[in-house]
Amino acid sequence: MFVSAFLSILGLGLLVYVLFAVAAYALPFFVALTVGMHLYEIDAGVITAVVVAMFAGAITLALGQIIFAKVQSVPIRLAIGAVFAAPAGVAGFSAIRGLSEIGGASEGWTLAFAIIGGIVTVGTAWVRVASLAGPIGEDDVQSIDTMKASSFANDR
Repeated sequence: MFVSAFLSILGLGLLVYVLFAVAAYALPFFVALTVGMHLYEIDAGVITAVVVAMFAGAITLALGQIIFAKVQSVPIRLAIGAVFAAPAGVAGFSAIRGLSEIGGASEGWTLAFAIIGGIVTVGTAWVRVASLAGPIGEDDVQSIDTMKASSFANDR
């Protein structure tokens, strides 16, 4: 009895960790899934749909990271972070709600856990997306440090 309860908690913890680890990739996955399903529905073939879907997801992730890293405007960075974090929040809400329903919680507690899980998942995705780019103005700081370290700058 103790072993099964311990393994259940361990498995639930692992599922929640995986949810948080992949939360920042919810938008590229959604784009890839949408493109793949559309191509499959118009009879483009399974292999074509899978390859183009993977390419679309990779391009979405790469463009999001590049734009987030290069744009210096805080409102635009906030908007890009929100676009990446919103699908992660929906995924977190749905996952925690499903896990709570499996656990047999009442409807009120299930909804409360799901809302908290969605908020935490949004925060985790936001931090992961923001950490990929670094702080604003990082390039300027590096160029100043390079000038200070130059032997020519220290000559008098």
